[in-house]
Amino acid sequence: MPHSTPPSSPHAIHTIDESFLALPLRPLADAALARARALGAEHADFRFERVRSASWRLRDARPAGSSDATDQGYAVRVVHNGSWGFAAGVELTMDAAARVAGQAVAMAKLSAKVIAAAGSDERVELADEPVHADRTWISAYDVNPFDVPDAEKTALLAQWSSRLLAADGVAHTDASLTTVQENKFYADSAGTTTTQQRVRLHPQLTAVAVDPATGGFDSMRTLAPPAGRGWEYLTGTGWDWDAELAELPGLLAEKMRAPSVRAGTYDLVVDPSNLWLTIHESIGHATELDRALGYEAAYAGTSFATLDKLGTLQYGSKIMNVTGDRTAEHGLATIGYDDEGVAAQSWDLVKDGVLAGYQLDRRTARLTGFPRSNGCAFADSPAHVPVQRMANVSLRPAPDGPSTEDLIAGVENGLYIVGDRSWSIDMQRYNFQFTGQRAYTIRNGHLQGQVRNFAYQGITPQFWGSMEAIGGPQTYVLGGAFNCGKAQPGQIAAVSHGCPSALFRNVNILNTEDESGGA
Repeated sequence: MPHSTPPSSPHAIHTIDESFLALPLRPLADAALARARALGAEHADFRFERVRSASWRLRDARPAGSSDATDQGYAVRVVHNGSWGFAAGVELTMDAAARVAGQAVAMAKLSAKVIAAAGSDERVELADEPVHADRTWISAYDVNPFDVPDAEKTALLAQWSSRLLAADGVAHTDASLTTVQENKFYADSAGTTTTQQRVRLHPQLTAVAVDPATGGFDSMRTLAPPAGRGWEYLTGTGWDWDAELAELPGLLAEKMRAPSVRAGTYDLVVDPSNLWLTIHESIGHATELDRALGYEAAYAGTSFATLDKLGTLQYGSKIMNVTGDRTAEHGLATIGYDDEGVAAQSWDLVKDGVLAGYQLDRRTARLTGFPRSNGCAFADSPAHVPVQRMANVSLRPAPDGPSTEDLIAGVENGLYIVGDRSWSIDMQRYNFQFTGQRAYTIRNGHLQGQVRNFAYQGITPQFWGSMEAIGGPQTYVLGGAFNCGKAQPGQIAAVSHGCPSALFRNVNILNTEDESGGA
């Protein structure tokens, strides 16, 4: 089964896009920050952002659509008399930048009146952060996908689609590629200035099978995760595309013939291609401190992992160690500095099974007594205010842990689950249900073929408490998604989650075709 592999050569050395550096970044920042200070702001920051996103879509190896859009502008955020203010603009003149700063201060004054009218005396204060002056950071990639001709991109997707269509049993294919280049310049009133460039992409192919006799159909897509990589990800570094495309039709044909799962209690071996999403929903969102505090509730709920449980909540078994990480190579949430000028870090969220930390921005850190933010502020657009967003949240492998095959060998009656599909979780990140691309019956330590219509259920601490064994580094894969949503108005962020294969005991399995739970 294809998995991520280490890069075969050092990454190319890149510089920040010259067209971005040619913009009047520092003069605009100087004008905005000077105006904010003159109006009495205790803190002010300026963020200039340019995000280019392009996508290509093919249906049955023929082009079905494409897009190429750039979002560019700048934002000024202030703390004035203990209240937030925010404004954004697109006009690239010093007068316009100063005017936007004045609008941000005016918004802070209005916010202060609203807060006072509500009877609150809470003041915005930010955790301290060292000054990072004139810092530059570029993500790890070899070939910028925007340097590759569009015709070459569509030709590769068409070639892969044609390979799938030529296989027995494949009736249709869908192929897509999304690429993003994100440039940010940040400056604040403390003296921090950072310039960054991130590249990421998400290739995906789906094969569809149709039973001509019954009209029944199913699909299966590639397991290759989105990644903070360049075009080399599609041409040999990081994923074995030839192997995955070769095996996909046969796996889909087997799935079409497979029986429905028999509902009951099973031991599960969960592949990283599925487990990453369970981590995202039951750990990643649950350890966002704004959710735990109840500040974030309108989008996807709050969290059962409240602040009073820090250091005491038994999140899972003692072999469970989860980190928040803004530094992982090729991580979708990997940065040099966040949108508050905080340097990227790695830290414990769950240590030896116990809740050990949260994801923080500067305000929530100061509000709750943490000495420093761990760099989790992010805005997806120059028109949006930074909010606390998810780091790369990852389950650590066991240093000398077993292979996936060894984990399977330790199961008498179970399922091996591969690939993510659908999910559901409650508004406290507590009760959940997940499906997958495919599942294999395990009998006496051996795989016995696929079953269909399965879902596994759990309660977050009970599920992670049932984790008996964790695979070694050789099973570790950095999965993730481009489309994690949060906040109102809604924002989208890309985030990675690394994990090894893992063994869970006595997990409830549903037959999703039979509401009574029968086979």
